[in-house]
Amino acid sequence: MSSPIQEQIGNARFQNALARRPQRVPPIWLMRQAGRYHKHYQALRAKHSFIDLCKRPELAAEVALGPVLDFDFDAAILFSDLLFPLEALGMGLKYTDQGPQLEWKLDPKSVLVLRSVDDAWPHLLFQGETMRATRERLPLNRSLIGFVGGPWTLFVYAVEGTHKGSLNESKQLLPLFPKFCETIVPLLARNIELQLSNGAEVVMIFDTAAGELSPGLFLSDVVPELQRLTAINGSRIGYYSKGTQEAHLAHPLFTDGALAGIGVDHRWNLLEAYNTFSGGFVQGNFDQSLLLSERSELERRLRAFLEPLIAAQPPGWICGLGHGVLPKTPEDNVRLFVDTVRETLQNRER
Repeated sequence: MSSPIQEQIGNARFQNALARRPQRVPPIWLMRQAGRYHKHYQALRAKHSFIDLCKRPELAAEVALGPVLDFDFDAAILFSDLLFPLEALGMGLKYTDQGPQLEWKLDPKSVLVLRSVDDAWPHLLFQGETMRATRERLPLNRSLIGFVGGPWTLFVYAVEGTHKGSLNESKQLLPLFPKFCETIVPLLARNIELQLSNGAEVVMIFDTAAGELSPGLFLSDVVPELQRLTAINGSRIGYYSKGTQEAHLAHPLFTDGALAGIGVDHRWNLLEAYNTFSGGFVQGNFDQSLLLSERSELERRLRAFLEPLIAAQPPGWICGLGHGVLPKTPEDNVRLFVDTVRETLQNRER
């Protein structure tokens, strides 16, 4: 007697992109697709604190599910915050109208009182529960993405409490970065494994502060820590950095297919990025600010963005934005983005 056929879990377009299999229409997911622009999120946020939305698995799953059902995205992403590893290390964390705030900042003295990896680890287990709850709520034909912050970006937050500006303090404390990474890198590696083992098909490393470093400093100081972080599960880890250029990412870790894929911001030419990074996906990279445009202008800009991609038909493309959806983005424009991408590429000449 034959065994029953098990239904495939995950989105076919997303999985094709991970494998760089040719397809007419790319998968679509947007960074911060679950967030302040969306009425579904706003309704939940009116009843619950941001911490509760992140740390109560059933609520986090509901937040992540909302935009997938509303806009028909191909994938959901873990609803959480990249700063929770810093909280786990004992730095405290609260969220105010001015944004996230740590209780104290990292410096040569305070780095000595960070919790050990073993002591910090229990404080991140909720993310595994959230991942399981999200996978259970998602339709089977949708994929699930996890994420962690990059070691450099977390260092910047720990030192400055923000990742905006010239990062003068962080650069002055660069000699402290390896000491910080002795703890944060193994903690993040455990976190990646936790997310993968609880339903994530790929885990993104988000390095939003990377572009403020010169290519030389990025390659000499940050890349070795990224190599350590991705040494085990690299084939299931993607990397996105904001503000980086080709010179930053001219390293075998990124260019030779060691990772699942690379995300680029809107400053890149997407086809040049595709040619730069061999193997895996290339994610991006429509300018998120243009989603604030009047409808006809957005449509015009979006079709111009898609035109060279229609001709090239690059396999491995995950369609998204250069960064996250901005808070005041009209929902109708998000829907227009999804519909236009699919209709334009589905109807392209064979």
